[in-house]
Amino acid sequence: SDLRLPASYVNFLVTNGCVLMPTFNDPNDAIALGILSELFPDRRVIGIHAVDLVWGLGTLHCLSHEITAAV
Repeated sequence: SDLRLPASYVNFLVTNGCVLMPTFNDPNDAIALGILSELFPDRRVIGIHAVDLVWGLGTLHCLSHEITAAV
């Protein structure tokens, strides 16, 4: 099948205190976590298992469109 899923590390979510990054049970998860940790040194970067979410055609950033500024 030609089904392509949007499994991308750039679908991370920046909050006031941390960065939530999707992970996909892939060796590249650790590399991506390291890169985001370097890019956001003042925030904790947390990997969130997103394999099931990606079947809904989006992950953390896509799910967060309506989060208020207070979070």
